Order: sequence, then C-alpha cells, then structure tokens
Amino acid sequence: MTFNAPDIAWAQLTPVLFPLGAAVIGVLVEAFAPRATRRPIQLALTLLALLGSIVSVGLLWNDVKDTGGTDVLGGSLLVDGPTLVMQAVIALLALLAVLIAADRTSTGEDAFAPQAASVPGSGYEESARRAGLQQTEIYPLMLFATGGMMIFPATGDLLTLFIALEVLSLPLYLLTGMARRRRLLSQEASMKYFLLGAFASALLLFGIVLLYGYSGSIRYSDIAAAVPAVTGMDGLLLVGSLLVLIGLLFKVGAVPFHSWTPDVYQGAPTPITGFMAACTKVAAFGALLRVFYTVVPGMRWDLEPMMWTVAIATMVVGTVIALVQTDVKRILAYSSIAHAGFVLTGVIALAQSGITAVLFYLLAYGAATVGAFGIVSLVRERGTASAAVPENAAATLGAAVAAGVLPAGSDTPGVTGPAADDQDEADAPVLGEATDISQWAGLGRTHPVLAGTFALFLLSFAGIPLTAGFTGKFAVFAAAVDGGAWPLALIGVLASAAAAFFYVRLIVLMFFTSPHGGPLSDTDDEAGGRPRTVVVTSQGFAVAAIAICAVLTVLLGVLPGPVLEAISQVAVFLP
Repeated sequence: MTFNAPDIAWAQLTPVLFPLGAAVIGVLVEAFAPRATRRPIQLALTLLALLGSIVSVGLLWNDVKDTGGTDVLGGSLLVDGPTLVMQAVIALLALLAVLIAADRTSTGEDAFAPQAASVPGSGYEESARRAGLQQTEIYPLMLFATGGMMIFPATGDLLTLFIALEVLSLPLYLLTGMARRRRLLSQEASMKYFLLGAFASALLLFGIVLLYGYSGSIRYSDIAAAVPAVTGMDGLLLVGSLLVLIGLLFKVGAVPFHSWTPDVYQGAPTPITGFMAACTKVAAFGALLRVFYTVVPGMRWDLEPMMWTVAIATMVVGTVIALVQTDVKRILAYSSIAHAGFVLTGVIALAQSGITAVLFYLLAYGAATVGAFGIVSLVRERGTASAAVPENAAATLGAAVAAGVLPAGSDTPGVTGPAADDQDEADAPVLGEATDISQWAGLGRTHPVLAGTFALFLLSFAGIPLTAGFTGKFAVFAAAVDGGAWPLALIGVLASAAAAFFYVRLIVLMFFTSPHGGPLSDTDDEAGGRPRTVVVTSQGFAVAAIAICAVLTVLLGVLPGPVLEAISQVAVFLP
C-alpha cells in the first residue's frame, strides 16, 4: 500500500500559518529566552504575525475575487471571499487587542496576574508580585486562539469545525482566569466559561455524530446534498442540525445560551474581554453563516422557528437586562448579547445581502468593542486621602485584594493619586478599574478626550447616524426585510431604540453629572473635592489601539461605501 502525500496549497493557508507558527515559536521563546527579553520578543513576534496575516489576505484577495475561491486540504478548509473578510477582520481586531493587552500603566503593571497558578491572597502570589514576574505566556495563547478563530469560519467539514472550536476556546479559558485584580472573580469566570463551554462543545459533537449518521459524511457539501433526500431518518437530520446550531449560538452569546457572557466579561482581564467580545463573535458568526447558508438552507422552514425565537429573545433580553446594570463591563456584556440578536437578523435573512451586511456589522461592532474595553482598562479608582500604605501592610492589602475582599483591589500600595486635603498626590493609591457607573460621573470634565472617545463608541453601539454602528444595523435590518423577515427587523429597530437609553445614560453621567452626584457645576471641584476616579497614563499601546478603533468607527460610518462594495464583491460561499 502506497501513501500519496496530499497536494497542499500553502499560499492559501498563510493567513492561518502566521499566527499558529508564531504561537509555536512563542512557546519556544518562553522555554529558552532570558526572562528579561521575553516580553519584547513576544510582543514583536505577535504583532508581526498578525500583520503578516493581514498582508496575506490582501495578496490573496484579487485571486479569490476572480476565481470565487478554492478548497484546501481536500476540502477541510474553504478559502473563499467570506473567509478572507473574516480572517482579515479577526487579525486586525486581534492586533488591536494585543496592543491593549501589552500596555503597561505608569506603575509598570499590566492587566495580568504575576503568577496565575498561585492561590489568590497567598504568600506565593505576593512573592511573585514583589519579584516582578510577568505573564508573557499570554502572547502565544492569544495567537493560538486567533489561529483557531481564523480556521473556524473557513472549515469545510464538521470535524475541522470541532477542532477549530477547541483550538480557539482552550486558550480563552486560561486567559479568562489571569486577571491581576479580583483574582477570585477572575478564576470563577474561567471555571464557568470552561464548564459551560465544555457542555456546548459536547452538544456540538453530538450534533456532528447525528449528521454523520444521517448523511454518511462530515463534509458540508455532502450533508447539503443529502438534506433533500427521503431516507426515513429525518429526525437525525433535524436534531443534529439543531445541536450544531446550538453549539455555535453558545459562542456568539445568544439567548438562552448566554449565561456565561456577563460573568466572563466581568471577571476576565479587560483586554481579554475586548479580545473575546470582538474576535470570538466574528469567528462564531462566520461559522454560523457558512453552516446556515450552505449546509441547511434546505431546512429553512424547519429551523426558522427556533432561529426566530432565539433572535427575538436575544435582542429583548440583552436590551432589557442591560437597562438595570450598574457595572460598565456587565453593561457592555449585555450590550454584546443584544448585538448578537441584531446580527442574527442578517443571518436568518438567507439573502445574498445578508452575508455582506453581517460581515460589515462584525467589523463595525468589533472596532467599537475593542476600543471601549481599552478605555475601561485605563479608568481606575483612586484611594482615600491618606498616607501611603506602610511597608508592613503591603502583603495584607495584596492578599485582601486578590481574595476579592476589597472592591477594586490594589497590589501596588503607595502608587500616586490625589488627596482631598491638599496633601501630596503621591499619598493616595491608585486602585483597580472603576467599573461602577457612578465612578464615571464627571469624567467628561476631567478627561474630555477619553470620555468623548468612549461616547463615540457608545453612540456607535446605539446605532446613531454617522457612526459605523448605524450603517451596520441598517444593513442587517435591510437584509432581513429583503429576506422576508421584516418582523425581526421591526423588533430590532425597537430594541435599538430602547438600548439607546443605557448608552445615553452613561454619556449624560460622564458629561453632565458631578463626580459627587447632582448636576455638574463650575464650582464642583471647590465644593465637593476632587473626583475619586483617575485615568492612568500608559506606554501608549492602548492609546494607539483606541485611536485606531475610533478612526474606524468614524470612517465606516461616514464613508461605508468602499468597504461595503469590497465585501459584496466576494460575499459568496463555496458550496
């Protein structure tokens, strides 16, 4: 028996090979590079790999536009127009998220625990903090996750789909539990994400087995060809399709498979939250689009009741629960759920315009999401007007913070911050992220540029004209109408109008409310003292990423035509 080596189109695989290859090299760097050089090497390697992926997509673009795409590895991967769009979007958003994750504040800290495996509040963790240990493993983990995300929407069979799901999910389970502050909350979020993710993966795997039992194949094209056949096993087809869709709906955070989203978004390190919220959603919706448009379109009338119910529930639940949240990260989490419902209206349309609309929406939403969480990572609480924490109290404070006893936590006692009684500003410590919305009051007065940029992202989420969010929502709702799903579009418009309330509430809080409650006045600083929130300075990586996100949000809102046209020219799935 002879073995014939497969003919592999390596050029079509380069967008995926860059992050996965760099991730493997990053593991070797962790093993052999001196500790002092690991961070700059890992950061440079990660950024170059993601830039390489973007350039690779650009080099493949014209060929795919002319030929419609090609299958790779015997059909396991399908490199067509939607694949290239999603890979480019994922690589771009991942690059911006890496910049935010790599940033350090003026205290020399990043968002990650010095020793993620240590028990929160233990002496071992405090020793790691004092020794200045760094979690440079986050870079290969993010690259592995990015590689899995790029494969996920490009798969041509169910087995590769499952493998890509695990490759993108496992690093995220680890990254979620690595927050520097509120360690118990972070580890709890990681455990919840892992358990619920494993449950969803099991459902997906059961669905794959049933579809294989029905069609005798795991390839999308073979399953699609077997759908119209009368075999007497329609139950296997229907249940298997539902289970596969449920596994994908879990990754996009759709109701009722959304329960992990608020806790994970709140507990994960904020840069990782932005990375998950943007890139994972692009990958998951890309896979959902391909399955819904190429595998089961012949079951439209069987699956539409479930998909309509999920879309309506997702829009309504995400909007209503967000109205009563008081934590900024949880507000953005429920906002993400509502946006998943909006995108589902474009998926359900089953129209050619729906593919273009969904791909554009994912780019617009992802840019605003990464930028918004980048800003959240810079807004911190500051301590009371007291002297610096004594040296002998440092370990106790660090333990209390890590265990979640203190509300925001600080493992850097004595970091500079203003005092209320004219003491030197170095006497007040800077604490953790100020995620309670009351702490954002008056931020527009103290830091107008930062608050204005955050307001821009919120307006884009709300779908205000001249922002990318408006164009994205208009596109998906128009596609839904074209596909006959006008009731979904109507509910989406109403939900968007209601969601504008909690976005505008934050804007009013930042620009028209005193840091101490009540209307903002010119004498606020003298009457009520200085606000208890500070925006930390950083190395500039996060600022650069936020600025790029803001530019994208404006350009995609003011001049969406070229991007929409470029996407529409290649928005055709290979069968």
